Amino acid sequence: MRTRNAVFGFALVAGLGAFATLALAQATGQPLTVKKVKDNIYFVEGGGGNSSIIIGQNGVIVVDAKTTLESGKGIVEQVGKLTNKPITTVILTHSDGDHVNGLPAFPKDITIIAHENDKKEMEQALAAGARGAPPKEYLPNKVVTRNRESDTIDGVKMTLIHIANAHTSGDLAVYLPDDKVVITGDLIGPGDPLIHRNKNGISEGWIRFVSALVQLDANTYVLGHADPETKAQVEANLKNADEKRTRIAALVKQNKSLDEIKQTLGETAKPGAPPPRFPTYTETTYEELTKK
Repeated sequence: MRTRNAVFGFALVAGLGAFATLALAQATGQPLTVKKVKDNIYFVEGGGGNSSIIIGQNGVIVVDAKTTLESGKGIVEQVGKLTNKPITTVILTHSDGDHVNGLPAFPKDITIIAHENDKKEMEQALAAGARGAPPKEYLPNKVVTRNRESDTIDGVKMTLIHIANAHTSGDLAVYLPDDKVVITGDLIGPGDPLIHRNKNGISEGWIRFVSALVQLDANTYVLGHADPETKAQVEANLKNADEKRTRIAALVKQNKSLDEIKQTLGETAKPGAPPPRFPTYTETTYEELTKK
């Protein structure tokens, strides 16, 4: 096993339990399943992170594009089963490969919207030949640069929100005020937050970002790798993450080691258990607070 610092620096190799397991399962040929959220809003499981389909007056907006060309084609096919309106826009919630690599399945003339940091991450990945990047012609062609940008696309009112670095440096939440729906990508998932330190994600920013999302007039939160949650469920996740971060910070001030903190939190590994796929929230928060 690599040293702790190497593990943190290579966050896509080691990892977080339930959330990462879901991500891996959804990216390996799982059939697509379409589920209705509200009238004209659907989310699609399988083939990568959850994608959302929003049917507007004259066209369709897709949020996140799955992992592969094949799964991206599956999204396009599912849209065709729901409506004869064309896909005009894809919005990306972040740069992870299981949310962006299906983009080549979509028409080349569509608008692809992402936060400016998301685009930078994708450009860096493309230059390095990494997994998390579609071809150059499918990089975002419209970027979000402010904390909140409101727009109407195909007759659908929405606000695109980026409060701070959180899961990654380029997270973007999609708020649909008329439907009281927030599409969160991997910002919110089952269990502890997943923070990609290799993409400059930070727990402090995650707390601020999700705190802003629960202040919205919304009742349904569409997640990146699980079924939608209510506001109460998201608030509970936020409370748990905030309290855990506060506890880790107090232990760091006492000069406790990472192993000691894990032991205090009851997170010692069980003998014979496989290592998590991503660094845990405790590990990434410890690194963040100690700058290791």
